[in-house]
Amino acid sequence: MMENTQNGCSLCPRLCGADRAGGKRGFCGAGNTVRIARAALHFWEEPCISGTEGSGTVFFSGCQLKCCFCQNYKISHECFGKDITEERLSAVFLSLQEQGANNINLVSATPYTDAVLRVLDHIRGKELHIPVVWNSGGYERVDTLKRLEGYVDIYLPDVKYDDSARAAAYSGAADYPMTAYTAVSEMARQTGKPAYDARGMMTRGTIVRHLVMPGGRRDSIAVIRRLRELFSPDEIVLSLMSQYTPFYKSCEHKEINRRVTTFEYESVCNVVTECGFDGFFQEKSAAKEEYTPPFDLEGV
Repeated sequence: MMENTQNGCSLCPRLCGADRAGGKRGFCGAGNTVRIARAALHFWEEPCISGTEGSGTVFFSGCQLKCCFCQNYKISHECFGKDITEERLSAVFLSLQEQGANNINLVSATPYTDAVLRVLDHIRGKELHIPVVWNSGGYERVDTLKRLEGYVDIYLPDVKYDDSARAAAYSGAADYPMTAYTAVSEMARQTGKPAYDARGMMTRGTIVRHLVMPGGRRDSIAVIRRLRELFSPDEIVLSLMSQYTPFYKSCEHKEINRRVTTFEYESVCNVVTECGFDGFFQEKSAAKEEYTPPFDLEGV
């Protein structure tokens, strides 16, 4: 069951105030029970997250951001998934661990923060012994993140935009840039500098993802330079992604209804190198629809 403040749900920056305990759904689409769409080993995250064994990835239904180009729109916008109990969610986590997952990777779990914390209270450090990853779009409230301290080992946020106008146009969130920078600062404070085990798998740290978008080269460069102002290269890991593919409602915006060019992507790669960040550069061949996992209730 979801908890509700006196003024309704306030877990994310939308502060929509939905009375979820009373049966209403929030801006994110989440109601009063946990809903997930897939729970399986995932091999397409950063190498220090997936490794060869895979990341135990749980895709939650709903999203507080709802970008017009979302590859996961079936679950983020349309809220496809199955309602489950907290007991079942606990069993899902432990099953992924038994399958050899390197971590439990919670994708867009913010609307279900209360339930996730209750589940982790029961099993973390007792039955669950692998790192917990909080995988989000970066649009988070610091108050919510502070509740995750001691529960989350690895943060995997996006920082999508530096330009508020672009954030408003494509994600309906003009406050996204400063919200995301503030959120990532809190994440990095909690995790400290990245740490790895003997196999090179991350055990603690913050990996900041940035997706280079068509027509957004200057904005991407601004994101990288802003991150360098906020963090030294040894405080976070940067993951630059080239996988943008026109999806869902992106066709309504002609300027982003195409793939990223080699020039656009390499221009941003060069700035990452200039700023001295350690991290990952995704190959442009990753811009394919087949990299989106099937949302078929596997493992649910």
